[in-house]
Amino acid sequence: MHGVVPKSLWNKVNPADENNMCSWAMRCLLVETNHRLILIDTGIGDKQDEKFFGHYYLHGDASLEQSIRNAGFSADDITDVFLTHLHFDHVGGAVKRQGDQLVPAFKQAVYWSNKAHWDWAVHPNDREKASFLKENIMPIQESGQLQFIDLPDGAEWLPGFRIRYVNGHTEAMMLPQIDYKDQVILYCADLLPSKAHISLPWIMSYDMRPLDTLNEKKQMLQEAADQNWLLFFEHDNTVELCSLQQTESGIKAVETMKLAEI
Repeated sequence: MHGVVPKSLWNKVNPADENNMCSWAMRCLLVETNHRLILIDTGIGDKQDEKFFGHYYLHGDASLEQSIRNAGFSADDITDVFLTHLHFDHVGGAVKRQGDQLVPAFKQAVYWSNKAHWDWAVHPNDREKASFLKENIMPIQESGQLQFIDLPDGAEWLPGFRIRYVNGHTEAMMLPQIDYKDQVILYCADLLPSKAHISLPWIMSYDMRPLDTLNEKKQMLQEAADQNWLLFFEHDNTVELCSLQQTESGIKAVETMKLAEI
């Protein structure tokens, strides 16, 4: 998760346990707008076997289903599932087991990806194929609930909901850029998985094209700082949102907050 950054540095911001592992979140976002209820990403899900989950030491009491209920909704209320990309920790909860079958977890929803990323995921390269699991992906297509977004970078998908594309982490990952209460929130997905990743050298070893990630981070952070956006972190274990400031030593996080505090 910290790439080439040495442990002497990253252990200060996300201390490792006795297994040299760090705690991370899988923070999805629920957006209610224009008579639609949009779920952005779905976490890791619960349908994999014990061996699979044995690698990740899942802990904590939160679940996607319970979090949706806590917001006053049910799975059947979700009209759209927006998938930033199809790695298992972002799409795993999109599909569930129903008896011997794998079916979409949100039966009333349209599932949104884009063709470039979908093709990349269903014909994966040897390095990335362990992150693209067919059981997470193919049932969405087989259900008939899959649709592709075909828009240029920065275009509005819905009023107040723009899509930004980045290619360093994986091909054509989509970042929602959302207008909310006179603010702009960028859902960072795996471009900036945590507040620590605002630092330019902090690039995950998972990224397919690290130099592209570096340039995409520089450009997106500059735009965010210039226009006073808030960054929403999917994987930061403690920080949901932060604001940015241009300093002599680069762009830095200023204030951290929770979405409910805005």
